[in-house]
Amino acid sequence: MKNKAAMSMQTKKIIVLLTFVFIVLLLLLRVGWIQFVKGEEYQKGAFEQQNRGRIIPAKRGTIFDRNGQILAISATVEQVSVNPNAILDQGKVLAKANKGTVEDYQIKIAKGLSEFLQLNYDDILKKIKKSGSYQEIKRKVEVDIGQKVREWRNENEIIGVNIDEDVKRYYPNENLASHVIGFTGKDDQGLVCGIESSFDTLLSGKAGRIISEVDAKGRELPYNEEKRIEPENGTNIVSTIDINIQYIVEKVLEQAIIDYKVTEGAACIVMDPNNGEILAMASKPDFNLNTPYECPPGLDPATWKGNNQESIKALSETVWRNKALTDTYEPGSTFKAITASAALEEGIVTPETMFSDAPLQLSGWAMRCWRREGHGTETFRQAVENSCNPIFAKVALQMGRPAFYKYVEAFGMRSKTGIQLSGEANSIFHTDPQDIDMCVSAFGQRIQITPLQLVSAYSAIANGGNLLQPKIVKELTDDNNTVIKRYDTKVIRQVISKETSTTMLDILEGVVSKGTGKNAYVKGYRIAGKTGTSQTLQTPTTGRYIVSFCGIAPVDNPQITVLLIMDHTNTGNESGGTLAAPTAGKIFEQVLEYLKVERRYTESDKVELRVDKYVPSVINRTAAEAITIMKKENLTYKIVGDVNNPNAVIQDQMPRVGANIPEKSTVILYTSKDSTKKQVVMPDLKGYTLEDAYNKLLALGINMKAYNSGVVLTQSIPAGEQVEEGAVVELRFVSYDVE
Repeated sequence: MKNKAAMSMQTKKIIVLLTFVFIVLLLLLRVGWIQFVKGEEYQKGAFEQQNRGRIIPAKRGTIFDRNGQILAISATVEQVSVNPNAILDQGKVLAKANKGTVEDYQIKIAKGLSEFLQLNYDDILKKIKKSGSYQEIKRKVEVDIGQKVREWRNENEIIGVNIDEDVKRYYPNENLASHVIGFTGKDDQGLVCGIESSFDTLLSGKAGRIISEVDAKGRELPYNEEKRIEPENGTNIVSTIDINIQYIVEKVLEQAIIDYKVTEGAACIVMDPNNGEILAMASKPDFNLNTPYECPPGLDPATWKGNNQESIKALSETVWRNKALTDTYEPGSTFKAITASAALEEGIVTPETMFSDAPLQLSGWAMRCWRREGHGTETFRQAVENSCNPIFAKVALQMGRPAFYKYVEAFGMRSKTGIQLSGEANSIFHTDPQDIDMCVSAFGQRIQITPLQLVSAYSAIANGGNLLQPKIVKELTDDNNTVIKRYDTKVIRQVISKETSTTMLDILEGVVSKGTGKNAYVKGYRIAGKTGTSQTLQTPTTGRYIVSFCGIAPVDNPQITVLLIMDHTNTGNESGGTLAAPTAGKIFEQVLEYLKVERRYTESDKVELRVDKYVPSVINRTAAEAITIMKKENLTYKIVGDVNNPNAVIQDQMPRVGANIPEKSTVILYTSKDSTKKQVVMPDLKGYTLEDAYNKLLALGINMKAYNSGVVLTQSIPAGEQVEEGAVVELRFVSYDVE
């Protein structure tokens, strides 16, 4: 029995010991779990419980244009916040000292902040009366206002009001390139569109903090010394945009929208075909980047709510929408350059292959030339110049569906371009195309492509046959302007040969010099291109046309590719040749002048009075010297005053120095400042041919500067206005016998 009792006692001791060991092991495991597994989390929690931090926003990276002009920049401003717990404690201290109640102290702060910050007093007071150690009062406070708040706080020995650093995004050019740049939200995050959104992570940087030690109730400890963790600034972005070219494009688009009563907006892309860089990308309507939530045109400002779900939807469908990136459209005849390039590359045609533009009957449809009487028998070159639909359908049939769609794919028409912007759309083609589908696609109908796809394809034609990935960002830099990353030119594939590229440029130049694109002609500049007119189904009767022009210049050394689109023009004469071509011509002329591309006048220019001369200065020279200079410049002259004295000194002249006029124009030379200056009445020249307008003005003693050819569409000096003899009127012409 004693042995059994002893064994039982021994067993109990072992059980107790094992239990104790087990508990100790559990405790050790728990300690290990807390220290090693959850240690960092608890340490962080303890730190946060014992410290309170206020955010210092990082300075967002600056966005530049290609020449270093600032497109978006962050400036230092202030942010005002309150510590309700600290205010409550200080209020209690003041109450004990018989210096008012806690509420008196809270009211005093609320009133002061509402006056300085122009905010609602009741809203501020509610925040002050909440529990906790942090309530935001206002962000993005201008520095001078923040300083006034700081001085008021210090003078009144106010505790619980903090004025800290903040940053505010500024867009110095307001609407310019708004869709390319994009904008930021309240917390400086990129929103909706543009570089701000697509490169948000790089631009944002890393926020800093101001840390204060607090007790269990979140109150700052006595003799607390704030610690500061500095923010890390964001990366700078150097875009490919040229702010000067962007300005030219946007101004031309704005005027065209007015002139042609465009109801659904317009878009334009200018690309460098040699490296894929986007020099300008414009979409109208646009918006002010500094006030992106303003009421868009066409909506009632009185009922506009601003930043809510309904308003954001309206903004996204109108002014925030980048038509050059997110929209697809039916390209019409601009697509014929793709079909022509494919046919030449495949050896199906040569420029001199003969065709009849007789209607093509296929699958119950008749494909006819846009011109009622047709163009008869013509070469393939002439078919491109005249934009004959049935010939392109016939060429596509000869090529066959596999080959045709091989080039559609190769030119990038079936995939996104991969530009460094979010929201890019993709094309829409027939999923199981038949011959009829291919034939209408060959002249750009019943398909949908994006503007970026087409301008990239034309750039391939321009640069010798290489399809390039378009890019909107050139490089990334740090605060010292050191390049962190450079985005190199990316060749996607070679689409056509150098020989085909050269041939196509020659053919497309003929389109502009004498074909359907002649309204895009600019004297002195060799431009190749193609017009487009397509019909939409968005409206039942009027405003159903999208007109476009895509071109390359100069032909012998391509530097820019330009695509212009106007959506729903309403002039009564809707065609790409009549409306888009002259508009694109203005862009080509101004951009090429800005790029300092030298003009090279053709014999045709000389015959049609389109070779310009800059009027030299002859003031303070003798009449004999002035006459010699005028003859040298191939300009005629008329002396007013002392006509027979070769030593008479010229006192004034008209046109003024630097004016641009054709050769053989007349310069009026005055030998006396008191000479009577003859006044003439400007005639109405609309509808005149170039030659008739020249002769009319010559008889009146008025000089002209002529843009393109055809009949006069606009004149810079209104009919009926009195002008000085020798004055210069600028005339723009248009040809209506175009697609």
